[in-house]
Amino acid sequence: MGYRRINRRGFLRLFAGCAAGAGACLSGQGAAKPGRRPNVILILTDDQGYGPMHCHGDRHIRTPHMDRLHGESVRFTNFHVQPNCAPTRAMLLTGRPALKNGVWATIRGRSLLRRGEVTIADSFRAGGYRTAIFGKWHLGDNYPFRPQDRGFEEVLVHGGGGVGNIQDYWANNYFDDHYLHNGKWVEYEGYCTDVWFNEAMKYIEKRRAEPFFAYISTNAPHLPLAVPNSYSRQYAKLPAQGKKNVEAIAAFYGMIANIDDNLGRLRAKLSALDLDRDTILIFMSDNGTTMQFATWNAGMSGGKGSVLEGGHRVPFFLHWPGGGFAEGRDVDVLTTGMDLRPTLEDMCGLPRPDGPAPDGESLAPLLRGEKPAWLGRTICLDLQRQQRTPSKANPHAIMQGKWRFTMGKLYNLADDPGQRKDIKAEHPELVREFETFHDRWWKEMADRDFAAGHEAIIGSDRENPCLLTAHDVSEAVAWNHDQVLAGVPASGFWEVEVQRDGEYEFVLRRYPVEAGAPICGTIAVPERLRKFNYFARRYDYAVSNERSKAIPVARASISIGSFRAAKPVVPKAAAPSAAYATTARGEVTGVKFIAALKAGKTRLAARFEDKAGEHLTNAYYVYVTRR
Repeated sequence: MGYRRINRRGFLRLFAGCAAGAGACLSGQGAAKPGRRPNVILILTDDQGYGPMHCHGDRHIRTPHMDRLHGESVRFTNFHVQPNCAPTRAMLLTGRPALKNGVWATIRGRSLLRRGEVTIADSFRAGGYRTAIFGKWHLGDNYPFRPQDRGFEEVLVHGGGGVGNIQDYWANNYFDDHYLHNGKWVEYEGYCTDVWFNEAMKYIEKRRAEPFFAYISTNAPHLPLAVPNSYSRQYAKLPAQGKKNVEAIAAFYGMIANIDDNLGRLRAKLSALDLDRDTILIFMSDNGTTMQFATWNAGMSGGKGSVLEGGHRVPFFLHWPGGGFAEGRDVDVLTTGMDLRPTLEDMCGLPRPDGPAPDGESLAPLLRGEKPAWLGRTICLDLQRQQRTPSKANPHAIMQGKWRFTMGKLYNLADDPGQRKDIKAEHPELVREFETFHDRWWKEMADRDFAAGHEAIIGSDRENPCLLTAHDVSEAVAWNHDQVLAGVPASGFWEVEVQRDGEYEFVLRRYPVEAGAPICGTIAVPERLRKFNYFARRYDYAVSNERSKAIPVARASISIGSFRAAKPVVPKAAAPSAAYATTARGEVTGVKFIAALKAGKTRLAARFEDKAGEHLTNAYYVYVTRR
């Protein structure tokens, strides 16, 4: 792969003298060690949002380590991301908007980071850094979408968008789970957030002699709400404030408190390793808070999934003693997740790999107290919900300074931070300007094939066999283990690319291999999922049921390219064979098909049907092996 060197003046100037307005000299006592490039640690919490921190005004929560970091950081107080999780992650890593990088949803194959996109991990690798991720990825579980395919050399993640998602190890429940370590399931002891930080600290200690980029991406405090009792008990007496489930609120706050403790442990470790001054530490969240559990939203309207301010403004703290950024200072300039990649490329002097360039701007001039030419820029972000093909009419927010034009309504946050008064009638010229901007923006975004680059590759030496799940089918999805137990219907197809001509085996299953459970009949609900509470009836099957729901499967069918086949599904078979995978008792766990395929892009459909040939559901798990 070729590279082009970005302008390094910003990086060099960080070490040339004093940062204007930063309160510290970059060449004296606060300077990094000579010749040492800064390490980078990015901490991204899931669904925490802006409000639930004591330093942001939430009097109900104790977050001493977040508060301390807030007091020792440059704080970008007008920093915006996408209103939900996977699109934000793709924006941060690529520096590009969702409709360009291909991630505008969290399911249906549109959480897969488009093939050919370049990530900040690629830039760090090109610059000689070691790269690692711990926790949540949610940008694809198959080659070429996995983190190890997108610039990360050390990978420890759960499957899918959260622990307990359908791609995750069967019956993971946040405690003593199996996680994917460099592509292999490994069992870890302890609570998930503790595991991410424990393993990150081990990695940092091992790599401390080399510059590293460590991405700690927690799945907390996202649903389901699970945390050690010692944390939730601290908040058991919080006022419900009109909310129905005090237990859920206590768990949500307990999960944040646990992240706070881990942040403190991480900072203590950096200090013990003498790495604190040489490390850029960034703390942020991926979207607005989950409103039904938070008791404080910093005066903003909207939460996760909303294009109002509370849905996409998040904390962004940057702490780097060696660069002169260790004292509290607010920067209120409109900034965005697209700015992260160019900022870190600038500050760390990284080469930029060939490929799509970021749309964002480097924030290094703002860190130096300068006023770059782009200060008055206009930014659009959108919420494409979960559809496979984006629409211009979907919710969007156009932002310029303190102005917000949101779905036909105009607000001035300087006078109306809660976005309660629509003032478009008072500023018709500004409304026309924003409408014109949105027209231009959409034209730029739509100048591409939205479907391109989302195909999972089957038959690659890099992942053979591979597993496709009902999370990524084109229509109705099943995305968590509770839905598999409940027999929730899934439908549609997978977009795939056959890597090479050859013979391929497909095994259609209701449950994953590690569950060892049959297609027909019922199984006991795993004890590990009994208290794994989503606090939402449609996702809480395991909380209230003793056994799974039987699906009257009589036939399995498959189509891919020109290949079509079907087989009866029987409760038991004499032994494992070319037709069936079975348990030791002969219960059929999988239906096998062998297809001779030609290389190329195509669609795969794999279904379970009833006696009349009617569709019941897609197979939740399809294992594909090039033989």
